[in-house]
Amino acid sequence: MRKLKFHEQKLLKKVDFINWSLDNNVHQSKILRKYCIKKREHVALYNKLAAQIWDITKKIRDLKDNNPNKTVLARKLLGKLYDMGVIPTADTLERSDKITASSFCRRRLAVMMVKQQMVQTIEQASNLIEQGHVRVGVELVTDPAFLVTRPLSDLITWTNASKIRQHVLNYNNERDDFEA
Repeated sequence: MRKLKFHEQKLLKKVDFINWSLDNNVHQSKILRKYCIKKREHVALYNKLAAQIWDITKKIRDLKDNNPNKTVLARKLLGKLYDMGVIPTADTLERSDKITASSFCRRRLAVMMVKQQMVQTIEQASNLIEQGHVRVGVELVTDPAFLVTRPLSDLITWTNASKIRQHVLNYNNERDDFEA
């Protein structure tokens, strides 16, 4: 290897090769692949949300025990996170420390469709959502990144005009001839 020139040495002093900023890239790629996320910004946003939740949790935990607002704030935060579906139970603040980007990815519409066994893979679910076959409640959803809260998780269905819905009804012998 040749000897580095002065300006090259000076530039290399400013770069830390041990703690490179893109080290999280491998973990982020795994999440992108596992949950079939097409936009890397979504994972970055989920990471940012998780960090903000950790900060809020730390601030609540740092309040004195005799402060009456501590339990109220903790209960509100845990209630909100539980309603979003990010934590399984709203019992202690330690639950909010375990929130990661994957916690938010598990509440995406495509993943919820796989959990409810509407489709077999997340990729299939993403394609069907983008094609307009899925609705949540009464609204048509065409974004696979739609965050499904606990109350909305029971309202995921096929649209009325969807061919998949017709096939499911035919298979279950529940198709109404009046609708046709």
